[in-house]
Amino acid sequence: MIDGLAASIGSFLKLGGPVVAILLVLSVFALALVLLKLVQFQRERIGRHGKARRALHAWFHRNQGEARAALATARSPLEEALAAAMRLGSAGAPRDAVENEVGRIALARLHELQRGFRALDAIVQVAPLLGLFGTVLGMIEAFRELQAAGNAVDPSLLAGGIWVALLTTACGLAVAMPVSLMLTWFETRLENERVAIETMTSAALSQALPRDAERTEATTGTARDAPAVLHGARHAH
Repeated sequence: MIDGLAASIGSFLKLGGPVVAILLVLSVFALALVLLKLVQFQRERIGRHGKARRALHAWFHRNQGEARAALATARSPLEEALAAAMRLGSAGAPRDAVENEVGRIALARLHELQRGFRALDAIVQVAPLLGLFGTVLGMIEAFRELQAAGNAVDPSLLAGGIWVALLTTACGLAVAMPVSLMLTWFETRLENERVAIETMTSAALSQALPRDAERTEATTGTARDAPAVLHGARHAH
């Protein structure tokens, strides 16, 4: 069976020429890269927000210990960013500092997950062009043979040359279309992760703001009452 498959691939490559061979190499590279990204997305829990939602629910109910415990083994960008927002927010860090740290974490993690996207996009762009290039070369060869035949034109010769030439275009499209779909799927998952980071970290910080506001109000009130206290103390003396 393996020998038969190898023979079929060999005859197909011989029929399509070097362009089909290049497209086959690109398809193998694209498949390996897609599988690698699938494993990476699974390992880093991209799109799996259940743990983050449970932590945020505990945070809303003022159970900081449970919220931090839920994110103790953070693996996804969302979980890591949310854990940082909760840690810094409960420590009383300024909101700008917390947002900067969350943005830094999100940018670094999402950028790491985007590695390989440019290669997939290049394959999507180049594969149809390579197929079209092979078709043009095949048509040139078919018409050259037609010219060399002179008056003894064999229509089957021309038809055979044309369908072989069109084979490369079909191969190029067959490589580009599934890779384009997978690239779109990867980009959508990362965009959803980015939106989840923004919304959930903002919710966590807004929940921490009332405590900060109370602390600020208490400090402001103490400062406001200080002159009156000092004034009363001077009258007592």
